[in-house]
Amino acid sequence: MAIPDFQSIMLPLLKFAGDKNEHSLREAIDYHADDFGLSESEKRDRLPSGLQATFDNRVSWAKTYLQKAGLLESKKRGYFQITELGLNVLKESPPKINIIFLMKYPDFIKFKKRRKEPKEQKVEGALATPEELIESAYQQLRDDLVVEILEHIKNMSPTFFERLVVDLLVKMGYGGTRKDAGESIGRSGDGGIDGVIKEDRLGLDIVYIQAKRWEGSIGRPEIQKFAGALLRRMGKKGIFITTSSFSKEAEQYVDNLENKIVLIDGEKLAQYMIDFNVGVSPMSLYEIKKIDTDFFTEG
Repeated sequence: MAIPDFQSIMLPLLKFAGDKNEHSLREAIDYHADDFGLSESEKRDRLPSGLQATFDNRVSWAKTYLQKAGLLESKKRGYFQITELGLNVLKESPPKINIIFLMKYPDFIKFKKRRKEPKEQKVEGALATPEELIESAYQQLRDDLVVEILEHIKNMSPTFFERLVVDLLVKMGYGGTRKDAGESIGRSGDGGIDGVIKEDRLGLDIVYIQAKRWEGSIGRPEIQKFAGALLRRMGKKGIFITTSSFSKEAEQYVDNLENKIVLIDGEKLAQYMIDFNVGVSPMSLYEIKKIDTDFFTEG
């Protein structure tokens, strides 16, 4: 099933707290993940930043909204329990609890007015948490940047592409110095290999490289040629970088090889360039802060 939005979690979460015991957020997350029948993949699904699991974030915000309405309370850090008001709501047996339902409570109305947020904002069809809205906008900007990067690369010369590959691999920790890496790439002369680069500064292992500016999908024959070149060199590791994509057959072929070959398509290449600040520069920085509960602890 799809991961439920945070409004869909509100009533189940209140019912979960209906035993009047204190519960940790982690306990609630694990319980509801099973209760909603989430798959392992859905449990692991993360926000675009990768900093938090999507479902964890939604349970946390369901708890926050219930607390702001006075249906839940937190008497110690990391734990929550139901209030008398929350117990009264359960006695009413509402079919669902959502933002509209919570608007009957004065404390929640004050909370909403302070937030000054639009009535309804969605991500992938579901009402989004604040973090999801921020990260959705960030992801859209990043996706647009990927397209722009690839357009620029395809308009540059093969020499520029070779230099780009060197810069990226050095930023990722390969090749020792840029001078070492630059001397290695583009000097192989082997039909299936464009160059070699040290795996680390000590040169304990060598990685063979094929870099192609390509328009169509790269198929299995090209990867086989590269794998054969590795075999002739007795190489164990290779990186095949392209500005286009790889066919399914090419990807399956690599999965079954004894030697390790990593395929980097155009999108991955652009993503790595963004991650390691190659060909891009920061435009704006926004810090997202949260309360430091330790600071507000007396004793």
